[in-house]
Amino acid sequence: MASIGLDARLAYYRQGGITQYTYHLISELARLDAENRYLILHSRKDGRDLTAALNQHRVPCWTPAHHRFERLALGIELAPLGLDLLHSPDFIPPLGGGYRKVITIHDLAFLLYPDILTADSRRYYNQQIQAAARSADHIIAVSEATRRDVLEMLNVPTEKVTVIPEAAGARYEPAPAVEILRVKTAYNLPEKYILFLGTYEPRKNLGGLLRAYDYLRAELRDAPDLVIAGARGWLYEKAFRLVEELGLGSHVIWLDNLVDVDMPGLYSGAQILCLPSFYEGFGLPVLEAMACGTPVVSSDRGSLPEVVGEAGLMVNPDDPANIAAGLHRVLTDADLAKQLRRRGLEQARLFTWQETARQTLAVYNDLLNRS
Repeated sequence: MASIGLDARLAYYRQGGITQYTYHLISELARLDAENRYLILHSRKDGRDLTAALNQHRVPCWTPAHHRFERLALGIELAPLGLDLLHSPDFIPPLGGGYRKVITIHDLAFLLYPDILTADSRRYYNQQIQAAARSADHIIAVSEATRRDVLEMLNVPTEKVTVIPEAAGARYEPAPAVEILRVKTAYNLPEKYILFLGTYEPRKNLGGLLRAYDYLRAELRDAPDLVIAGARGWLYEKAFRLVEELGLGSHVIWLDNLVDVDMPGLYSGAQILCLPSFYEGFGLPVLEAMACGTPVVSSDRGSLPEVVGEAGLMVNPDDPANIAAGLHRVLTDADLAKQLRRRGLEQARLFTWQETARQTLAVYNDLLNRS
């Protein structure tokens, strides 16, 4: 029996993609592996117990996520635990340890697009990533696009990196009409809307989306309202100002108070999910939307083409007119929208968290079995 640590401290601070990834791993590993002992690292401030099985144990940690002395402090905290392996889903492993280290790299946007991060975020990630890649015994990349970036930018051996995709949770499926109505009523949403979902930050290309929406309304006067849902990240104020500059205020709805249980209904009620990002390491919203039967208009950059496949329309994120044309096609071609819904459901079924956890466990076992 091995002692495996899984770092879930970030879950106290953020509820984004990395946290969801961590939740699903904990849950699925509980179903797959009853032999090994899992130590789930929590922030000491987090009153929840994220464990999901008797062989999973909650370990409170004093070291906060993204602290500048995090690697040293966490290494000291973990020394007495007797770990055989530690998995860091947020990709920054502690110093020292004498145990195997697995890290997950979700994207390298901070290296590819340094100008779209705050100075603090850029400093934290840039100072850590090279050391993290060197010290890790194995790296999990969530897409082929991220794997290519890791190999090219971090100069690690090819055999050190395994692609293990993410997935949409089981609750993401077409919502019944009564649930869609409940969600629309709860958030005061219109009957028809175009949906964007993600963190409000420059990489997501909200500026391009808003300009595209302005073009769309010029061509299609009855275009649905645009719902921008998610959480405020950094440097998002320009997007707020652009809405006013373009005179779109009465047609753009900002939702930053979403409840997780409402997500399937929100996706299912949308005419389109549009994600025109300049870069995504995976792009979970497109997969969740497809699993809910919602047509997808997606950027042709980063991992999005491999996640969407032939199930959505690809657009150029640098060209708002091209984004607008993609939205226009789906809104005015009922047969195309129907095809995209069918293809999206089929594409989403190719990704499951159970398979993600199974492949992750295989990485653990391979490292643990090495002499």
